[in-house]
Amino acid sequence: MSDIVDAAKRLLLGRPVRSDRLGHTLLPKRIALPVFSSDALSSVAYAPDEILLTLAVAGFTATAVSPWVGLVVVVVLLTVVASYRQNVRAYPSGGGDYEVATVNLGANAGVGVASALLVDYVLTVAVSISAGAQYASSAIPVLRDHETAVAVGLVVVLTVANLRGVRESGRLFALPVYLFMAAIGSTAVVGFVRHLAGGLPPAESASFELVAQPGVDEGLVGIAGAFLVARAFASGCSALTGVEAISNGVPAFKKPKSRNAATTLALLGLISAAMIMSILYLARVTGVRYAEDPHTQLTLDGAPLPSDHVQHPVISQLAESVFSGLPPAFYLVSAVTGLILVLAANTAFNGFPVLGSILAKDGYLPRQLHTRGDRLAFSNGIITLAASAMFLIVVFDAQVTRLIQLYIVGVFVSFTLSQLGMVKHWTSHLRTEAEPRERARMQRSRVINGIGLTMTASVLVIVLVTKFTHGAWVALLAMGLGYALMKAIHRHYDRVSEELALGDDPAALRALPSRVHAIVLVSRLHKPTMRAVAYARASRPNTLEAVTVGVDPESIARLTAEWEGLDLPVPLRVLDSPFREITRPILGYVRSVRRESPRDLVVVYIPEYVVGHWWEQLLHNQSALRLKGRLLFTPGVVVASVPWQLESIRGQTGLEGTGYGASGRKRGY
Repeated sequence: MSDIVDAAKRLLLGRPVRSDRLGHTLLPKRIALPVFSSDALSSVAYAPDEILLTLAVAGFTATAVSPWVGLVVVVVLLTVVASYRQNVRAYPSGGGDYEVATVNLGANAGVGVASALLVDYVLTVAVSISAGAQYASSAIPVLRDHETAVAVGLVVVLTVANLRGVRESGRLFALPVYLFMAAIGSTAVVGFVRHLAGGLPPAESASFELVAQPGVDEGLVGIAGAFLVARAFASGCSALTGVEAISNGVPAFKKPKSRNAATTLALLGLISAAMIMSILYLARVTGVRYAEDPHTQLTLDGAPLPSDHVQHPVISQLAESVFSGLPPAFYLVSAVTGLILVLAANTAFNGFPVLGSILAKDGYLPRQLHTRGDRLAFSNGIITLAASAMFLIVVFDAQVTRLIQLYIVGVFVSFTLSQLGMVKHWTSHLRTEAEPRERARMQRSRVINGIGLTMTASVLVIVLVTKFTHGAWVALLAMGLGYALMKAIHRHYDRVSEELALGDDPAALRALPSRVHAIVLVSRLHKPTMRAVAYARASRPNTLEAVTVGVDPESIARLTAEWEGLDLPVPLRVLDSPFREITRPILGYVRSVRRESPRDLVVVYIPEYVVGHWWEQLLHNQSALRLKGRLLFTPGVVVASVPWQLESIRGQTGLEGTGYGASGRKRGY
């Protein structure tokens, strides 16, 4: 069984990689860009949609401001990118926002940032994969109504790919990301040229009419209109998710790490900004209508749309319009857009495990998250992220419109605290820096981070106000629970470390027990029992006895006769058990020995079978397991398992051909 599992693992994940090969997994900029930027770049596929969808509530005239809303989003994006370029230079260790907040604002702020980031990474996977599943179902009708199953399957595929290692997954996903850049770039260039030439046809939805919803019938005037624009801006700010992943992934870059990470950030910001503005502008000039509920918000010649009408995403509508007469180009744009939405989750698969590893090292998460797997990836973190994302996908039925409301809250919490931490960082360093040129550089960096703080804090307030009742409260609750859990884990580790510390008198811990009282548990007289007796005698205890429980008088009489017949130099004690219990009489006897001689050490030897099949384990060792579980809680007692390997383990020991049999004994011994 174990050989089959190992073979399947090698087939899926590849051969284990030596620890000294870690340097070979580092990423050049051309691979790091798609690995760490796929999330931010993919938001181009749904951030403009969310802006148009929100403004559509006030009717078609309201969508005229969509490019201006997009422009404000781009300004915030470029400001945050410029701010994070300062972060990666000042803190290149990979802690990102968590490290910045912890060092400059304290441990509580750091844990708050970490909780926000972890929640946002999980939502990144859930939103991106769900959006990709919806694209797939719109392109392949047979997948409709099966989006949840498709999304879960895609998460499994990404999990396996990332378990193979960061470099391998980066190479695998680099081509689709670059194809997406080329597809959107080609759509923008061809669209602009055709528009300037007067030959750009309208979008498929241009003939529809948007019906304003009650409360905003007058468009964007008044408080309701301003609130709607703010909500559209908040939704469009989903384009900023993923920017922080580069600051968390600096250790994965090739040297010079900080410079390469900063360059990748700049490329990410410029490419994303150009894509967002191009899509919103082309959507405006082609007359794209996009609504959350097209059957109630869109009409054709005054009549509702047919029930079988399928509303295509904005990019699909633009591609069909821009590449009219060239169907292969349209299908290519649609295909790579759906693919990039799936691959966007890969950013989280690289950011979450690294952050989880750092938090585990600092004692805020289980320490298993700090260990690397066979392929030098943080396997436990990858699996944890995948399981959490699949849970959300199933709970929210892979519906992007429901999941998107939970989105971006966490990332802007981390943005704001990180920028506040960076302002404090530069202020602190300026107090001690005397060199004029270095002071000027620090002052310039502080101004950039200060502007970033102002903008991200403003966006956070807008997001909380406009999205709180639409689902943002769920994300805030998840962050609060994550914060409380991490603090509880940290307190536990601190308490355990304090208990295990040597203390002021380490010599006292080396004191030997007064005497050793050995007990061999006997159920019947067979080879495992004899081996346990031999091992116990070899340890030369001060007192040695065998103990059995008298459940069946006939069996006890037979065991006693056999024991005496072998003339063993070990007395056999029979414990009475009127209620046919085994565990309680043994526990009671062991504790009575401890009470009589508190300074003595009691060693209990338990013979156990070692079996080769999982189902055999169900048939053996159950009493031994219960006893060990109870004895481990008894102070001053050591439990020694004495294994006896059965023939069923033959072929699973790795010792075949070395002269050892299945039981592990040297032949001829």
